[in-house]
Amino acid sequence: MLLSGKNAIIYGAGGSIGRRVTAAFARDGAAVHLCGRNAEAIQPVADGIHAAGGTATISCVDALDADQVRDHADGIESARGPIDISFNLIGVEDDQGKALTKISKADFLRPIAIGTEAHFTTATEAARRMATRGSGVILALTATPSRLALPLVGGFGAYCCAIEGFYRGLAAEIGAAGVRVTWLRSAGSPETFRAFHVLTEA
Repeated sequence: MLLSGKNAIIYGAGGSIGRRVTAAFARDGAAVHLCGRNAEAIQPVADGIHAAGGTATISCVDALDADQVRDHADGIESARGPIDISFNLIGVEDDQGKALTKISKADFLRPIAIGTEAHFTTATEAARRMATRGSGVILALTATPSRLALPLVGGFGAYCCAIEGFYRGLAAEIGAAGVRVTWLRSAGSPETFRAFHVLTEA
C-alpha cells in the first residue's frame, strides 16, 4: 500500500470531507491521527477504521490554537514517529448564498480569519518538523472561487485565494528541503450545489 508506515494528521477529520479523506488514507495503509474540536464527531470515524483493521487515534485539537497543535504533534512523534502528512480540512464557518452588498462585514471576514489562522498554524508546525527531517507532505483543500468569479460565495472565495497564496509562499520556502506543499482545488460538492440552486431559485 502506498501509505504503509506513514503517519497522517487530519485536522477537521469529523467533517463530511475529512472523514472520507481519513478513511481513504487508512485504507492505503497510513496510521491516521484524527483531530477535531469535538471527540464525539471523530470517534465514529476512528471506530470504522479500527473495524477495517486500520490504525487511528483521536485527539481534541483546535487548529487555531498553536499550543494544542504543537503539543499534539509532539505526542504523535514521541509515540508513533515522524509526521509524514499534514492535511487541514477544517470548516471555516462561511456564509454563502448572499450578495456581497447584503452580507455583513463580520460574516465576510469570518472564514478568511478562521481559515488563514488555522492553515498558518497547522502548516507551519508541520513544515518546521518536515524541513528538519527532509521529507513530508502538507496538504490543503480549496475550491474554484479562488480562480473564478462566482456569485454568492461571501468570504469563501477570498479565503480560498488567501490560503493558496500562503501555500505558494510556504512551498517556495521549504520545497528545497524536500517537503511537498500542495492543495486540491475542488469543483464543488453535491450538498453545495443543492444549496446553491435552492438559494438562486428562491
